[in-house]
Amino acid sequence: MSGRHSALLLIDLQEAFFEEPALAAVRSEVIGSVRALAEGARRSEVPIFVITTEHSRDRSTWTLSMLDDDQGYLFHGDPGTAVVRELDTEGMTRVEKTRDSAWFGTDLLLRLRNLQVEQVVIAGVSAHACIAQTARDAYANNVRAVIVTEAVADERADHMEKVLDQLTGDRQAELATVKETIGRWTG
Repeated sequence: MSGRHSALLLIDLQEAFFEEPALAAVRSEVIGSVRALAEGARRSEVPIFVITTEHSRDRSTWTLSMLDDDQGYLFHGDPGTAVVRELDTEGMTRVEKTRDSAWFGTDLLLRLRNLQVEQVVIAGVSAHACIAQTARDAYANNVRAVIVTEAVADERADHMEKVLDQLTGDRQAELATVKETIGRWTG
């Protein structure tokens, strides 16, 4: 599919997530791949959405596990909520979420419909949670999802491998490399 009906979703590329040791270890590779994708998207005039997670201190946006543990995180304005410093977000559209899925409780679907997007290309962290749920909900909204393999990561490699296998096996997403994705946009 050409870039004409695609959008790039960059999920949770925030400083706090890369404090986790396994993600810190792959930070430069993942963000390098994301930067290459973003550059390719810009050249092909593919809209780019930076999807971030932020919560309110008043507990109104907390997940069940946060409520159960009585511990919130990713509070609006905290340094950890900032997008990773290596990523130039100029011209990208910001969408804030409070759950794993970029679709839940946001206006993402409306924005994509207004842009006539039929396919989302997904990059970011963490594969077993936010990447997987965003891909599943894309499928539920009849939007095709492509997960860029070098541009996603997880705290546990075994989680990532299993969830990507499940998503492709269930035909809820396809996998592609950075090179393949950019080639589709320019082809």
